[in-house]
Amino acid sequence: MRRLSRRLALPIFGVLWITVLLFFWVTKKKLEVSAGPEVQTPKILDADWDDLWDQFDERRYLNAKRWRVGDDPYKLYAFNQRESERISSNRAIPDTRHLRCTLLMYCRDLPPTSIIITFHNEARSTLLRTIRSVLNRTPMNLIQEIILVDDFSNDPGDCKELIKLPKVKCLRNNQRLGLVRSRIRGADVAQGTTLTFLDSHCEVNRDWLQPLLHRVKEDYTRVVCPVIDIINLDTFSYIESATELRGGFDWSLHFQWEQLSPEQKARRLDPAEPIRTPVIAGGLFVMDKSWFEYLGKYDMDMDIWGGENFEPVDVVMITHLSGPLETCSSLSLQPPGEFFPQHLTDSSDPISARVLLTAVRSLPHNPDVLWLRILC
Repeated sequence: MRRLSRRLALPIFGVLWITVLLFFWVTKKKLEVSAGPEVQTPKILDADWDDLWDQFDERRYLNAKRWRVGDDPYKLYAFNQRESERISSNRAIPDTRHLRCTLLMYCRDLPPTSIIITFHNEARSTLLRTIRSVLNRTPMNLIQEIILVDDFSNDPGDCKELIKLPKVKCLRNNQRLGLVRSRIRGADVAQGTTLTFLDSHCEVNRDWLQPLLHRVKEDYTRVVCPVIDIINLDTFSYIESATELRGGFDWSLHFQWEQLSPEQKARRLDPAEPIRTPVIAGGLFVMDKSWFEYLGKYDMDMDIWGGENFEPVDVVMITHLSGPLETCSSLSLQPPGEFFPQHLTDSSDPISARVLLTAVRSLPHNPDVLWLRILC
């Protein structure tokens, strides 16, 4: 009888061990599912969005400005218009985040944001793809509204026809105001507690917004920028960029990305940790609305585009606010220097007196490159 008991002991122990493992595995799955709404849109809302998309005649919208055989596909927008129109507005893009980012959880009560997109004579295919990527990859409860500010484009229909899409609103300037003043107009009517500024020719990636809003919720004085990948202007392929970068500018006062120093890289033990940067890409960032207004918004004397990269620099120097680059948020963008046609690149902002003052103040910190060292 004792021998029989000993023989049965091992199988019984094995069954109990497997039962315990199954219990913990099921419990873990339940916990993961319950945490899902923090970073994912409920499926029922996705279905509602699909219904609204069905009401929008995408083919008619795009055909009104479609590239015609025999025309130069680069003439109007300085990128391959033919390839852009060939690619679906609903295309899939690779998730370029570090694996560590996919394991992070964010606050349940993140504030909804007003997404502000300004444009002037933007290609309809890229503008539509920008909006669709936002709607496809953003939880609906985090989008207060998508405000399109049409800076007096030749065709008012570029913007007005898009109000059929969910959350989309359209503001049209009665005259050309430029990028900065158009953004201020959008921010003035925004109803969200945070502002998210995007360019009109980008595609957001998976779970892009949650980490940005999370950083602002932790500290309302933060101006948070995502990692910016590249869209090839010829093939429209998605190109992953390096994450260990920060923004800066050289003696010509042109914004540029710079590699972190070996010492800074060595201090970054967690690849999901945001990078503190003195200068951000002015076209893509998230900021608390009340803080944006308290700091005086943008410099109204800046025209067209270009100076918006340096306006946050002025604010950083004066207020010591934090400007992290969020490595777990990514989106793709056509390079501005190549994207804009020549007649627009000639219209970029002269550097204002405020920007020059900020640059001069930073000189004692680094005589070789104009780095603002406050946040570093």
